[in-house]
Amino acid sequence: MIKSPMMLAAFLTAPIILFPPQTAIAAGGGGGGGGGGDPYGSSYGTPAPSYPQQKDRKTTHKVKKPVKQSGFEDPAFRDGYRAAYATIYERNDYAAAIDQLHALGRDDQPDVANLIGYSYRKLGDYKQSQVWYERALKADPNHVLTWNYYGLWQIEQGNHDQAQYHLQRIAEICGTDCEEYRTLRRHWKSRRVRTSSTERVA
Repeated sequence: MIKSPMMLAAFLTAPIILFPPQTAIAAGGGGGGGGGGDPYGSSYGTPAPSYPQQKDRKTTHKVKKPVKQSGFEDPAFRDGYRAAYATIYERNDYAAAIDQLHALGRDDQPDVANLIGYSYRKLGDYKQSQVWYERALKADPNHVLTWNYYGLWQIEQGNHDQAQYHLQRIAEICGTDCEEYRTLRRHWKSRRVRTSSTERVA
């Protein structure tokens, strides 16, 4: 009679001991990784953290992408940018526009940096203008309007070869039919004609 309860106890405890290793092996093998070694140690622990890490990586990537591209989804930013834009193009008050653009707190956003560069150029501060154009292109190397404005900067500085490089970059980004290409090419050609006729007279 004593043997029977002991056998019953052994029988009841056996699944408890065996169950976790079976689960562990299933969990370890399901992740497709693990490798060799103790199936109850490293391979059991490996898949669990790897799934959230992969999801986090994807989520982080998706969240960062729109922030890099724009910022216009924020109504406060959008309204502030529009106000600065009007200050530049409607009132030609470039100094005030620079203050408005800085107040947005997004100096590294390419549209903002480009307009700051444009405003400094219109104020005749070519050094500061260049700093901001470079900053805009660092934030977005394909920011076509910056290539256009910076190309005009190059023309005004007499850097015709550099302006031609800017034309080439614009053509690569949006083709030769886009407005940015056409306006820069028109200025580049007219300045080249003026320069050659001046050289001939001299």
